[in-house]
Amino acid sequence: MRKILVANRGEIALRIMRTARKMGIQTVAVYSDVDRHAPHVKFADEAVHIGPAPSSESYLVMDKIIQAAKDTGAEGIHPGYGFLSENGEFAQKVTRSDITFIGPRPHAIEVMGNKLAAKEAVKAYDIPMVPGVDKAISDVTLAQKIADEIGYPILIKAAAGGGGKGMRIVDQSASLKEQMERAISEAQSAFGDGSVFIEKYVGSPRHIEIQVLADTHGNVVYLFERECSVQRRHQKVVEEAPSAVLTPEIRKNMGEAAVRVAEACDYVGAGTVEFLLDENKNFYFLEMNTRLQVEHPVSELITGIDLVEQQIKVARGEKLSFTQEDLKIQGHALEIRVYAEDPMEDFLPSIGTLSTYKRPEGEGIRLDDGFEEGMEVPIYYDPMIAKLITYGASRDEAIQKMISAIDNYHIEGIETTLSFGKYVCQHPAFISGDFDTHFVKKYWSKEIYDEGLKAEKQIAARIALHHYLESQKKVVVANTLESNWKTNRS
Repeated sequence: MRKILVANRGEIALRIMRTARKMGIQTVAVYSDVDRHAPHVKFADEAVHIGPAPSSESYLVMDKIIQAAKDTGAEGIHPGYGFLSENGEFAQKVTRSDITFIGPRPHAIEVMGNKLAAKEAVKAYDIPMVPGVDKAISDVTLAQKIADEIGYPILIKAAAGGGGKGMRIVDQSASLKEQMERAISEAQSAFGDGSVFIEKYVGSPRHIEIQVLADTHGNVVYLFERECSVQRRHQKVVEEAPSAVLTPEIRKNMGEAAVRVAEACDYVGAGTVEFLLDENKNFYFLEMNTRLQVEHPVSELITGIDLVEQQIKVARGEKLSFTQEDLKIQGHALEIRVYAEDPMEDFLPSIGTLSTYKRPEGEGIRLDDGFEEGMEVPIYYDPMIAKLITYGASRDEAIQKMISAIDNYHIEGIETTLSFGKYVCQHPAFISGDFDTHFVKKYWSKEIYDEGLKAEKQIAARIALHHYLESQKKVVVANTLESNWKTNRS
């Protein structure tokens, strides 16, 4: 494979291209009108314009991307994440065009892309599941019966969903009908599929995911876990590896379960199996993401494995060059997603021009970004502008490096989630490791943040006053001796 097309934009397109260049592989960028001068376009060996700014007219148009690959002689297509990365039809079309899809087979994407189909696929593989029903339902009477059997609170989830869409928590029978109708409507609107199912709601869960890697020769390994519990609107904001709470035994059990999930759908390439971990450290299968994850860098740093490189090698038919026994956790890594959002206004998008954009630097600091100073953050795409990652020998060292890196990451012109990231890193619950997916709900608000700043300023003022008063106590004695300069000037 001498040339690949990256069917994506921004930081992930650049990240893939850098590994391809390291491997001696040429790259082709695709871009919309608004991305004409983007860094990923400049970095690639070739670039092809694929349409107007809206993704529905550019990055989501399968035929345009495949044609761009054909026109440039690209032998493979890497989808990154988002856009068409988990679209089985796209993977099928790429393969039928005699181009290598750098990702799993279409069947695996389709099976794991639907939560109900995924549950059915892994049923025979001894995978722990959250109590509930594994079939789509729309009948409220049946839903009431199921809810009564498993007990409230329950969770209504979209079968084809993700990112919190089509998801409703129901605490009591009286609100079930309304919440079900809302979930079905939202799922239909977001995914074109209104199928929903019911699970027992796990009250204080942690979101733990396992990175897996599989080749075409039957070898499957797990690259340990990532802790992704700090979320807003059911979407991750802070991730780390390894988790602060997993014992070696639980880690091994979860890893082996993740491998079985991959085997259940004949998986190939890099994928992630997501689990819920309850307060008693019981874990339950949630879903499988059949692509590279946003948070993959933390797994790369603790294992020394370049996951994009492995994806390309697997797509070329190569065997994994390491076994499970070869993999060891080394150090600790932390990632903050830097969104163009205002955390003081419920994380609403903040669009504008990057009037100042200065990157942090230093040992143990990695920044995956796709923007430059003076660029405009467009309204058409996901508001994530960068991923700030730190690595240290210990968790505490990684956290301290992150705080320092945030202080040295200067962005003006838009609001970002950097202040929130620093708040998380300094919060006692996060530092202690005693937190769950309700971190934002429990600990974050504009009022709490402002109160913290006020307290910091009061402490600083007291310290300054103390130093001033101490300095006033000192007796200043005048120097009555003439200087040598005066005495000897003649």
